[in-house]
Amino acid sequence: MGFKKDEASSSSHVLSIPREDTPLLGKIQHLSSPSKTFANVFIAIVGAGVLGLPYTFKRTGWVMGSIMLFSVAFLTYYCMMLLVYSRRKVESHIKAAKISSFGDLGFAVCGPVGRLSVDLMIILSQAGFCVSYLIFVANTLAYLFSYSIAKPDPKILGFSPKAMYIWGCFPFQLGLNSVPTLTLLAPLSIFADIVELGAMGVVMVEDVMIYLQNRPVLEMFGGFNVFFYGLGVAVYAFEGIGMVLPLESETRDKDKFGKILGLAMGFISLLFGAFGVLGYFAFGEDTKDIITTNLGQGLLSTFVQLGLCINLFFTFPLMMNPVYEVMERRFWEGRYCVWLRWLMVLAVTFVALAVPNFADFLSLVGSSVCIVLGFVLPSLFHLIVFKDELRWHGFVFDAALIVMGTIFAVYGTYSSLMEILAKKA
Repeated sequence: MGFKKDEASSSSHVLSIPREDTPLLGKIQHLSSPSKTFANVFIAIVGAGVLGLPYTFKRTGWVMGSIMLFSVAFLTYYCMMLLVYSRRKVESHIKAAKISSFGDLGFAVCGPVGRLSVDLMIILSQAGFCVSYLIFVANTLAYLFSYSIAKPDPKILGFSPKAMYIWGCFPFQLGLNSVPTLTLLAPLSIFADIVELGAMGVVMVEDVMIYLQNRPVLEMFGGFNVFFYGLGVAVYAFEGIGMVLPLESETRDKDKFGKILGLAMGFISLLFGAFGVLGYFAFGEDTKDIITTNLGQGLLSTFVQLGLCINLFFTFPLMMNPVYEVMERRFWEGRYCVWLRWLMVLAVTFVALAVPNFADFLSLVGSSVCIVLGFVLPSLFHLIVFKDELRWHGFVFDAALIVMGTIFAVYGTYSSLMEILAKKA
């Protein structure tokens, strides 16, 4: 575990922009109270993935989907704590080093290979989140503003509505992602979570009212063929593994961090479970991949969907910032590079154009990079750091997470790709 402070600092130097390892509430120099830490955890985890949960419960059945969701929540919490314990152990042996991020820990434990693995997973996961944002925004706007067109396959200036709206976002995202200092955009991300909470509340109230009127036929369990699909979406929904180390660093009472994190994860998993179950209960087999499109064309529904679109639109550059930090560090000596940022925005745009379904893409990202980043790498780092101290059951559990996570990632990626390609065909 040769940790060299100068090399490690290349991914954790002080920046004035929010990154994957920069909490959005509070500043590093001011230690956070338990309530602020709880809020930071909530902001780091809750994202657009929750909107695909009702459709996932339709595919998996509501009982199977709930079991899967809570299991993923527990394992995510467990692996987050593995990162915290590993960081504390490494720092206790190397007093001069400060491990500020997931990438720093990867370098401390596995050297350049560990740093590269974390960097690659962060690029793929963060860019994947942004692809899902574009898909959500485009599909929602296409639903809202192309709803009255009588043609079965409407075109706008020769483009499909989805492609038109994605390309419509492109020049504005070039401008937003060109801003070298994104500190002023951080409150927009906080506002996005507040709006999303309000939108989720509105949707759940509507779900209850609709369910009481319709009472559709519901499935409790789906087949084994949808297991990996549901697993991928559930893993995607609990995004934020890269935030756990900086969050723990800025917590005032670090002995209570595990309890605070556990309470936050429990609250979020209950919220996600209720949202997914109620959405599926309301619409049954008619549940769509983006649940807000099930609400019809009412004024309240339109405001909710437009609010989510606006907030995800402005959250895009914040979520892409960890990608820029890694890319500019590796290919531009850590300096700001506008053309590299534009190239990444273009790549994300092309992927969003190619993916037909919002929930299918959530499953793909969750099944591939999120499983590796969230389960495989934390367990591997913990196993290496504590290899001389682990009891047999700890060794077995870490090894099982590594092996099963790798198997799930490979097979889940394959099944999600087959799902997407089958729909394109």
